[in-house]
Amino acid sequence: MCSFAAPGLWGAMNSLGAGGAQEPYLVNTGNAVTFCLMIVSCWTTSSIIKYIGIKGALVVGTIGFAPYSAGLYLNNRYGVEWLVVLGAAFCGISAGIFWGSEAAIAIAYPEPHNRGRMVAYWLTWTRVGQILGGAINLGLNSDRSGAGKVSYKVYLIFIALQACGPFVALLLNRPNKVQRSDGKPVELTIDDNPWQEIKATTKTFLTPKFLLLVLWIGQGVYSESIFFTYIALWFSVRARALGSFLSGIVAVVAGNLLGLWLDQNQIDLKKRARWAFSVIMTLQGAWWLWLTINVTEYRRTQPIFDWSDPGFGRGFGVFIFLVSGFQLNYNFAFFIIGQISESPKDTIRLSALLRGTESAWQAVSYGLNAIPIFALVGGPYINFGLWFVSIYPAWLVVRHFGASSKGTELETTSQSEVVNVIKS
Repeated sequence: MCSFAAPGLWGAMNSLGAGGAQEPYLVNTGNAVTFCLMIVSCWTTSSIIKYIGIKGALVVGTIGFAPYSAGLYLNNRYGVEWLVVLGAAFCGISAGIFWGSEAAIAIAYPEPHNRGRMVAYWLTWTRVGQILGGAINLGLNSDRSGAGKVSYKVYLIFIALQACGPFVALLLNRPNKVQRSDGKPVELTIDDNPWQEIKATTKTFLTPKFLLLVLWIGQGVYSESIFFTYIALWFSVRARALGSFLSGIVAVVAGNLLGLWLDQNQIDLKKRARWAFSVIMTLQGAWWLWLTINVTEYRRTQPIFDWSDPGFGRGFGVFIFLVSGFQLNYNFAFFIIGQISESPKDTIRLSALLRGTESAWQAVSYGLNAIPIFALVGGPYINFGLWFVSIYPAWLVVRHFGASSKGTELETTSQSEVVNVIKS
């Protein structure tokens, strides 16, 4: 539910394109600030958890999302710009802590054989926020067939829901009260000195198995600013609202199907991993080719598509598929982390590095897409290239999955899973 109230509704606004604004450049600048600060706040999450616990960190992590929405509201209604950037800064500080906390909870709370589905379920709540937000947007903007910004009333609803986030976080069970079906307790604690943890995480980052994944992580998350900017530039207000709603539904279905496939333990792990990787990367390549053709043409013709216009399906469909691809990459990334880790501590360090690397790539992506030429065509071209150069390095990692485990995931044999959290 916290994923719904905090990043879910953040995603709902951004899935409108440009946070619902008429032009994407200011909002992209704000989002770049958010992700830059998230890189920093992620590295301090372990220290915060050490002193206030995982539940306290989750509460703190939800606080900064409402100020972000407030900045978008004031900009939409009154043209105020400064709070867009300041609200984005508050969001970045808070969201880094939230990402670290929720990732630790999602990985540590469920049993190992249920993690694929549980990760998909967790990420589903993020998309549920987008679906609900999209439905609200569609209801309030269904008569707006031209270009422009969404109704300011949308933001009031989002601010109210996001303000509930800290209270929802208080409902989380503490780790020592979690009852797992395998009978193993979950303990989310920080025992080591925070500086020692940071050094250990840095050492993990420099291992070949993670460095080979950096480009692959980038091609997956760089796309977020690309497709949100794309729909803001070339579609009517109500078409953007429809995209927010439908893309969330399709992404939920795709993510849960992938989670179901990855948890089919009766199928050889090698086969599951290779098929998932091959299908995801093939689809991504097709979608990037499609988008590249579209934006090259749109830069010349400068259309604004409404759902009743010729050519709408061709332009709109690729947006839906790219949002789904983002979800598939996200889900598969956590599967990869589970496979390359060698201990519970290693799992969380790798998860932290994953989220931090994602934030760095997204900071670059949103920053570049604040520049008009990158927003129009440069961003899709870069992401298409990233997709191509990332395939082989990532394959060098994925091809080893199942080679020595005979198709079964590594099960933690200790009676307690002690998870040391560093956010990314």
